[in-house]
Amino acid sequence: MHPFAELTVPAGKVGIHWFEQNAYALKDSKGTIVLIDPYFPHDRPPERFLRPQPPVVEAELPTDYVLVTHAHGDHTNSETIARIRAAWPEAQYIGPKESIAQILRDTDVDEAHVQTIEAGQTLPLGTLTVHAFYSKPPEGDPKAGIKPPDVTHLGLVIEMEGKRLYVTGDSINTLAEHDELLAPIAALEPDIAFITTHPTEGEFPFFEGSVKLAQKLDVDAAVPSHYACFTKRTYDPQEWAAMFPAGGPKPLVIPWNTHIVYP
Repeated sequence: MHPFAELTVPAGKVGIHWFEQNAYALKDSKGTIVLIDPYFPHDRPPERFLRPQPPVVEAELPTDYVLVTHAHGDHTNSETIARIRAAWPEAQYIGPKESIAQILRDTDVDEAHVQTIEAGQTLPLGTLTVHAFYSKPPEGDPKAGIKPPDVTHLGLVIEMEGKRLYVTGDSINTLAEHDELLAPIAALEPDIAFITTHPTEGEFPFFEGSVKLAQKLDVDAAVPSHYACFTKRTYDPQEWAAMFPAGGPKPLVIPWNTHIVYP
């Protein structure tokens, strides 16, 4: 079994495993395991991927729920989901409409094992609760010259063990400026945020924007996401962490393919 499967999580804490890119696993004290945006393709040409092998064998990690933020291949990956389904047939899949349509079309997952979630919706899922919010507004950001997204982009707040964990997914570059999107997230008082960012690319918040986002949400800790997978879409997380001033949210860098117990 995968080391995360063997992890004992005390009550009031959450196990967090980061694989790479935006792929996470969460675990509570009752042993429930949730995967977020699992992306473990086997065809990994060296010109595209930093590592030749995926970070996990799906059959070695028991999975109860799979949460996906949007229907892009590195977030809703049919190949990965097909292997999860084969190994853990009772797993439930939750995501926006485009992701669920893709899963039903491309894999053996059936209607009984999927749920669509929309922005503003809350879903109880066994020992956890999931809240969904727009990470990219459907209209884009005309003032900033950002076009509407091609699919629904959600951010998720996951409640486990009395903690609230916010995953931005691939958020709009200007998310920190969209108070109307942040207000309902801030109202939940998330403890920790997993923030997709990049120093130069521009689709997502730059480092400065991700720091501002963490500050506006007043989280205790912020984790960098969406790196260490592709050769041309990665960054140094320590450079990101250095952007955080003292006295605010604490930058928390989880090493590649390892886990922590939070807090």
